[in-house]
Amino acid sequence: MAPKSKFSTSRERATNPLVWCGAIICTIFTIAVSLGGIVTFIGYLVIHPRVPYVSVMDAHLDHIQIYYEGILEIQVTILIRAQNGNEKTHASFSDSSYSLSLNREVVAQLVAPPFEVGKNSSVDFNYVVPSSPIPLRPDQVEDVDTGLKKDLIIFDLKGSSRVRWRIGSLGSVRYLCRLDCQLRFHPLNGTYIPSRYSSKAK
Repeated sequence: MAPKSKFSTSRERATNPLVWCGAIICTIFTIAVSLGGIVTFIGYLVIHPRVPYVSVMDAHLDHIQIYYEGILEIQVTILIRAQNGNEKTHASFSDSSYSLSLNREVVAQLVAPPFEVGKNSSVDFNYVVPSSPIPLRPDQVEDVDTGLKKDLIIFDLKGSSRVRWRIGSLGSVRYLCRLDCQLRFHPLNGTYIPSRYSSKAK
C-alpha cells in the first residue's frame, strides 16, 4: 500500500518587531518632512522674501585727459545703491569691493565697510574716484583717443559684496552678490548713458 502523502500547514510567521519599529519611524519621518515643507511654503507666502541686491543708479565722468606721454588722468563719480525690499527683515552687507577699469586697465578700487540696510530701505554710496596718473600702452592710448573722438568712453565695473539676511523664522541666507557692468559716458560733457545694471546672487 502506497504511503499517504503528508500535507502540513504552518502559521504565518509573526512580523519581527524591529520591522514594525522601522516602518513606524519611516512613517513619522515622512509626515514630519511633509509638515516641514508645508510650513516652509506657508511661511514663504506670508513673508514673501525679496533678494537684496546692488545696482548702479547714476554716474558722471568728471574729468578725463590723456597727455602726449601716454599718461591718463580721470575722475569718475559713481552712485551705487544697496537695496533691501523686505518689509520684515534687514540685510547685512560686507566685503564690498569693485574694480573700475578702462581698456582692461584697472584705474580705481571702490570699497565699503560692512553695513546694514533696514527693512524695505536702501543705502547709497557716492564714490568720487580720482585716479593717479596712469601710464598706457600705445594701443591703449589709441583706444582712448578713438573714444574721445567718438564721444564715447566705456568703463568696466566688476566686483561683489557678501550678503546675509534672515527669512523670518525660516533661517538665515548667505550669498555672494556679484556686479558686472559697463559704464558708458559722453566725455564731451561727462554725462552717463543710463543702463539698468543690478547684481546677481551666486
